[in-house]
Amino acid sequence: MTILYNPFFLLFITFVFLFLFRVVLIKTGLIFTVKKKWRLFEDCFHVYQLFKVPKFNESMQRNQLYHKVFVYLNSLTSIEDSDFTNLFTGKKPNEILLRLEPNQIIEDDFLGAKILWINEDNNLVLKIRKADKRRVLRPYLQHIHSISDDLDEKKRDLKLYVNVVGHGDDHKGRWRCVPFTHPSTFETIAMESDLKNKVKSDLESFLKAKQYYHRLGRVWKRSYLLYGPSGTGKSSFIAALANFLSYDVYDIDLSKVSDDSDLKLLLLQSTAKSVIVIEDLDRYLSEKSTAVSLSGILNFMDGMLTSSCSEERVMVFTMNSKDHVDQAVLRPGRIDVHVHFPLCDFTAFKTLANSYLGLKDHKLFPQVEEIFQNGSSLSPAEIGELMIANRNSPSRALKSVIHALQTDGDGRGALNIGRRSTENGPRKLSGEMGEGSGVFGKEGANAVKEFKKLYGLLRVKSSRKSQSFDLNGDQKEGG
Repeated sequence: MTILYNPFFLLFITFVFLFLFRVVLIKTGLIFTVKKKWRLFEDCFHVYQLFKVPKFNESMQRNQLYHKVFVYLNSLTSIEDSDFTNLFTGKKPNEILLRLEPNQIIEDDFLGAKILWINEDNNLVLKIRKADKRRVLRPYLQHIHSISDDLDEKKRDLKLYVNVVGHGDDHKGRWRCVPFTHPSTFETIAMESDLKNKVKSDLESFLKAKQYYHRLGRVWKRSYLLYGPSGTGKSSFIAALANFLSYDVYDIDLSKVSDDSDLKLLLLQSTAKSVIVIEDLDRYLSEKSTAVSLSGILNFMDGMLTSSCSEERVMVFTMNSKDHVDQAVLRPGRIDVHVHFPLCDFTAFKTLANSYLGLKDHKLFPQVEEIFQNGSSLSPAEIGELMIANRNSPSRALKSVIHALQTDGDGRGALNIGRRSTENGPRKLSGEMGEGSGVFGKEGANAVKEFKKLYGLLRVKSSRKSQSFDLNGDQKEGG
């Protein structure tokens, strides 16, 4: 009996009892019932204020705040602690999403304040203690805006838009879209690392420069000219650019544009956060194979409408050469950055071999390097296709490249070298894949052409030296 009154023994018994009670609460789920009852008891001593966020505004238009709150609430981990919720499959493999159920209550904490959300029919109701309202309500709503915008940006599926022929005065629905799933990134394209870093730095600077552009009184847009032979990687570069920015792509086919006003209308119907692409611009300008005039193209590049409707856009034009294009097309303001895509050299070949065949070195590399030094060259697309066709045998793939360089590429590299010397800049590398390849034959060429049309990626010509910034070389005078 003496041990029963021992304080250490009583303390031990109390500890064991509390431990077993806690285990019972957790294992049986009674802890959730206790928490709920305690919350109801606690609410008796607080005064709450309710704020309703309707799904539609007074004009029956969708309330953007409702969307932001809905996205935010569905991202909270507390949704998993609710009594019930909806389960859906996501777009990614094996992805399961939790979604709010009508009349569901979600609890959130912000700056030490407890906040409740109730999902009513077409309304989301915010329940907050009056004592906390003045301190946390405004920063809490700003927090919701910021988080939901970030979530929307991450979940946004990129789209590729192509223009269709208009009928009479009915210009509605001039764009048709498909998911933009091109896998190209700046890590996969075969481009000189220094040039690649310059492009990425330029794009990152553009993304952060909204206030700077506005302070200068300029529209927040950037224009790129990609020029070089077919198959040198302009298409993959555009896809990599769009994926890097997470921008949609609008591919304008000038042959389907009826006049200058129609071209302006296409720009008007595009959205922010997009890449506007026109391919083969030099061909349209030289052959005059479109109803759009030179004046219409110049106004499209930097006219009054462009200044009003091109906010947060990147324009990309491609050419095979700049040799015969009017200088007015290439001047700064219309073209900000020039990027040259030459035929393949040995440095680009090694990048392709690493990407396509997993080779960083091989006994045949010195022979390939010697052939390049003798003036032979192919486009990256041609070399890439040879490597794909022989990917199960790296040695056979390299031998096929050597044979192609000796037969089809003889002397083509000399043009590349000559162009580099005349442009008086550092060596310019090609991209990884391009618009077409001689190894496809006639049928293959048509297939590549259709593939290129699907992704709206580019080719074009250009003329004299531009004073714009050329990422391949030094900054031109006045750039």
